[in-house]
Amino acid sequence: MNNATIQALNNVDHKDLKVITHPGAAYGDAVMLSLVVLPEFRHAQSVYPLVFHKNPQTGEFYPVALFGFSDRENLFLHGDQWAAGYVPLYQQRGPFLIGQNNGQQTVHINVDHPRISKDEGEPLFLELGGHAPLLEKVINLLDTLHHGISMNKAFIEALLKHELIESFSLDVSLNNGQKHQLLGFYTINEDKLNGLDGAALGELSAAYHLEPIYMMLASQAQFSNLLAMKNRQAQA
Repeated sequence: MNNATIQALNNVDHKDLKVITHPGAAYGDAVMLSLVVLPEFRHAQSVYPLVFHKNPQTGEFYPVALFGFSDRENLFLHGDQWAAGYVPLYQQRGPFLIGQNNGQQTVHINVDHPRISKDEGEPLFLELGGHAPLLEKVINLLDTLHHGISMNKAFIEALLKHELIESFSLDVSLNNGQKHQLLGFYTINEDKLNGLDGAALGELSAAYHLEPIYMMLASQAQFSNLLAMKNRQAQA
C-alpha cells in the first residue's frame, strides 16, 4: 500500500467521499483468509475454520478465518454477495485504518482504495459535517480491532508459553477427483491441552483464554462445510 494515499480522515478534505459497501472481488474480497480478533471469535467460529498463520517476516502467529483452500479463493463470495451471516471485522474495514495524528490515534483512510467513490456508496459525513452512520460504524469497528489485536498478542503469548500451538496440514479430495493440500497453518495441540495441570488451566481461565481455545477447536467442524462449498463450486 502506498503510504502517500493514506490520509487522516476529516470533514473538509473528505466531505464528498462515499464508500461502496457491498462485497466484490474488485474491492478486495477475493481472499483466502482474514485476520480475526478475540472479541469476534464467537461469531466467526460458527461460520469459518479458525486457525493460526505465521507472519513470514516476523515469525509472529495470528489467528485467521479461512474462506477457501488456495490463494485468492473465497468460497463465500458470489458476485456482490457474501454467503455468510458474519464477515470478519478486518475484512469489513475496507479503506480505513487507525493512524497517528498529532500524537492522537485517529481514523485514517486510503483515498485510492477501490471502495472510495464520489458517485456511489454511503457518505462518511452529514451535510453539516457530522459523522454519517457509516463512519460511526467504522469508528467502533476500528476500536474493536485495535483492542482485539492487543488481546490476540496476549492470547498467543499464553499459548506459546504452554506449547499449545502446532502445525497441521489438510489433504482435500474433491468429488471430481481433484486434490488440494492446505499447508502453512497452525492449530491448538489438543494432546498438550488435555495434559495441562490444574494450575496451568487456572491461569488460562483467569486470563479468559480457555474460551477462545475451545472456540478454535470447535471451528474445525467448519472444514467440512468449506469442503462442501468447494465441491459445489467444482460441479457448477
